[in-house]
Amino acid sequence: MTHPGAPPRVHHPLFARFYARFSVSADTRGGLGALRSELLAGLSGRVVEIGAGNGLNFAHYPSGVTEVVAVEPEAHLRRLAEEAAGRASVPVTVLPGTAEALPGPDGSFDAAVASLVLCTVRNVPEVLAELRRVLRPGGELRFFEHGAADTPGLARLQRGLDRTVWPLLFGGCHTSRTPLAAIGAAGFELVSYRSFDVPEQGPRLPSSPCVLGTARR
Repeated sequence: MTHPGAPPRVHHPLFARFYARFSVSADTRGGLGALRSELLAGLSGRVVEIGAGNGLNFAHYPSGVTEVVAVEPEAHLRRLAEEAAGRASVPVTVLPGTAEALPGPDGSFDAAVASLVLCTVRNVPEVLAELRRVLRPGGELRFFEHGAADTPGLARLQRGLDRTVWPLLFGGCHTSRTPLAAIGAAGFELVSYRSFDVPEQGPRLPSSPCVLGTARR
């Protein structure tokens, strides 16, 4: 039973099982593992990670991180994340819940991580406001997201897919969101970022245009 004011339930059982298998292959053969290492390099202190999925980031956290609090709303992926947390070299706590209502008081984390998740959340400004709330002043937001294409043809295709089948097939994912603009609009200072395609070779998919970088509260 859902109580008034409780976060909406996230339930994508078929996609969760597909993602759990596909993402492991993408990490080992598709180069995403190296991107995760780049994303998390140099982090230290307490970190909150939203939409942790099956916990593939956990193995890449550097030793300077004293605690990771990882939030994952989907039950199947959360169970896999809990298993990954047990193998991690840094302390990881996996919690249920959504990114719109994060655990912890204001300014309680040194860094936040958003990795391939802003495409799926229901309210991007609300999520970014929550991340900004729980970060200490000067704390970092590390992001690795896919978003709107910089070419008109693919951008039109993305918008069409987002209005029709793509969110239904891929766990609520939207391909045409603009993460850099949203992060800036939320009051973060963009420090550095780079744009690239995943995969780098082959046909350009609706989910190919990506950005990885750092912003500061």
